[in-house]
Amino acid sequence: MSEDRWNTVLVLGGIRSGKSAFAESLVADAPSVRYVATAIGGEDDPEWLARIEAHQRRRPQSWSTEETGPDPTRLTALLTEAKQDETLLVDDLGGWVAAVLDPARQPNDDEADVAALAEAVRGCAARVVLVSPEVGLSLVPVTPIGRAFADALGVTNQALASACDGVALVVAGQTTWLKREIPAERLEPKPAQPVAAATPAPPPPPVRTPVVVTPAKEEPAEEEPTANLSAALSGATMTLPLIYSGLTEIAPGMDLPLPSSDAGPDARERLGTLDLPGAGIGALAEAVEFAAATQDTTTPRPWSAVRVVLIAGGHEGDATAGSDLADIERRVTEAELGTGLLGRLAGEAGADISVLRAGAAGAMEDGPVTGDETVEASLRQGWQLADAAADAGKDAIVLAGLGAGLEAVATAVLSATTGAEPVAMLPRVLVPGGRYDDHAWMVRCAAVRDALHRIRQEPRGANDILRELGGPALAVATGVLLGAAARRIPVLLDGPLGIAAGLVARDLASQTRHWCLLPEAGTLALVKQGADVLGLTPVLQIGLDLGEGANALAVLPALRTAIGLASILPVHPGMMADHEVV
Repeated sequence: MSEDRWNTVLVLGGIRSGKSAFAESLVADAPSVRYVATAIGGEDDPEWLARIEAHQRRRPQSWSTEETGPDPTRLTALLTEAKQDETLLVDDLGGWVAAVLDPARQPNDDEADVAALAEAVRGCAARVVLVSPEVGLSLVPVTPIGRAFADALGVTNQALASACDGVALVVAGQTTWLKREIPAERLEPKPAQPVAAATPAPPPPPVRTPVVVTPAKEEPAEEEPTANLSAALSGATMTLPLIYSGLTEIAPGMDLPLPSSDAGPDARERLGTLDLPGAGIGALAEAVEFAAATQDTTTPRPWSAVRVVLIAGGHEGDATAGSDLADIERRVTEAELGTGLLGRLAGEAGADISVLRAGAAGAMEDGPVTGDETVEASLRQGWQLADAAADAGKDAIVLAGLGAGLEAVATAVLSATTGAEPVAMLPRVLVPGGRYDDHAWMVRCAAVRDALHRIRQEPRGANDILRELGGPALAVATGVLLGAAARRIPVLLDGPLGIAAGLVARDLASQTRHWCLLPEAGTLALVKQGADVLGLTPVLQIGLDLGEGANALAVLPALRTAIGLASILPVHPGMMADHEVV
């Protein structure tokens, strides 16, 4: 039985409704999935094979595939034999019904097969998501075979809907939950597992509860969609998919989802066919391609529900030389209240702000800036921030940081992980009035130099870097990237903290960088160099220097406009004939 108290979900939908993609998102947090394919035949049908290949490309490499073939009892056996720690995705029941109705199996008690499958689902110990076509809304088939298939599928859907904990209907990519029941016996406390008892959970880092504010200029928030599993089935019990999937630690080699490898390039190619004047949208095509890949469509929608995740956390020691702590506190408080520059830009963009005050870190030149337990807890807390955004229906995250010493820390991380020269990367220290404090910059350079010298013979893994240099704030930011990738939410990076988090996160899960976009390069060599290492091409390079989070919010309207145009504009009349041929 799964830790989040649901075992079985039936996902219904018509052809090309998005039901399979939605079903896959429900199990995206599982460390491994047994994909059960029910389709039979089609070996001589190129179009059918192309559909199968499209499904296969979406699946992570950690998934295994089993085919039930022409034997429908095989699916019942798989569900009966499945273990508690397994996750199965059955796609789809239309193929299973076709196998049940196979003339070679007749005469046969087809209703008994359906009843046996429903009973296997009801008693299955594993986590199971079943996908099934909903054909009851179409016209009655004109052939006896078609009517028999529709009737049998309808009976099967009804039987499994009764057996499953949850039932979702997907129409045009939009999901409505028809059933959200949690059987009473699944709400009973579960005995502690031996492994969990032997490994006590690490204490949380010294942080304050995240504050989520909606700036005054934002339109009234719409009711949160019910198309996510946590809200539909178990409320707060799925706040951390990583933990509930059975994993006990965040470690290198994690297998997280990847955006579509085809939708992005196809969307960029499609831009060349649209009815756009002149040479088109130029550099903004990068944003269109990114949105298309992360949404798995060639006609992406603009991000409409954006959350700014601002991580406030400072360091001690010389990394903070020249910092005005009172001014930093003022800006953090303004963000918490939804005022100031960040609040104003967020309000104009229709975004909300989630502020988390991470614990303070020690002086990097003197020794480790935090402990292993705090690193682990901070990573998990960052993952929870991404979960909270997903559960609130957010479709993009702007990751930002604010705190004394963060620029020096990001420089040290970049140098430690890539060999970059710290003196060339560390930003100059700008004080109020537009004056540069070069003495403070030299003190910071010395702190970075001493820290790198101190760890010259130490391991350079992700947790090592966070413990020795990064601290809680960077660990939380890294957790946000991991959690966002797991929940398939794009992240707009802005500033040194996000770039440094991207460098650390790639050592834990290389997939994270594919969910990141750099909207504006800014003026910092540190950001540009880090983005280059991550393989991120800035969408715009207009030299904004408004601070972390503010740069991304300032250019967000332009990105939305480009994505919206790419979605709604028709093909140019002059290319219509060629486009139709293709």
